[in-house]
Amino acid sequence: MPRYDACLIDVYETVVTMDQVRHLELLAERAGASPDDFCAQTGTWAERVTDGRAPLPEAMAAVLEALGRPAGEDAAAALADADRELIVELATLPEDTVPFLEGLRAAGVRTAFVSNCNENTRHLLDGLGLTGLVDELVLSCEVGVAKPDPRIYGVALDRLDVPPERAVLVDDLASYCESAEAFGMASVRIDRAGGTGDVDTLAGLAERLAGPT
Repeated sequence: MPRYDACLIDVYETVVTMDQVRHLELLAERAGASPDDFCAQTGTWAERVTDGRAPLPEAMAAVLEALGRPAGEDAAAALADADRELIVELATLPEDTVPFLEGLRAAGVRTAFVSNCNENTRHLLDGLGLTGLVDELVLSCEVGVAKPDPRIYGVALDRLDVPPERAVLVDDLASYCESAEAFGMASVRIDRAGGTGDVDTLAGLAERLAGPT
């Protein structure tokens, strides 16, 4: 019997890596603003975009207006499109990601991506061919709740029909791992920089998670 029946898996810096600083710089350039000014304005909208209360084009329109830039629907839509283009351009798929996901599936472990993100992440996962390697996509912008709020884990586990005690979260942020454990799940923290995580790659992790009790 598998050690875990379900694995909830973070996206960014777990199965996909991306230069977030470069992403910010290039998006600010498209907006005609400095990275610092752009970051300050997008930060005021980040929570509402992440939990789906504000679609990305609406947030971009407000950001452009605050920056004193043309803020019509076309400009806002163009900036939202630029975000989608840039995350695809800057995303890197580590070589251990696909074997990890395929290993869990082969072992009969149910899987879901659980990500704090905007609506462009689904496009990224589709483009990388990762959507079909998991059973469910639980994206914060679509389900209306974001980590570390444990309700997002509840959404994922309800869809997978697995209780918390039979599930594990793989994530790069300690606070999200802690909230999963408080919810009754196990967790594995990945730190691809080789710092303080439980693991620094996904290599071999599927065998551990699906191993005998």
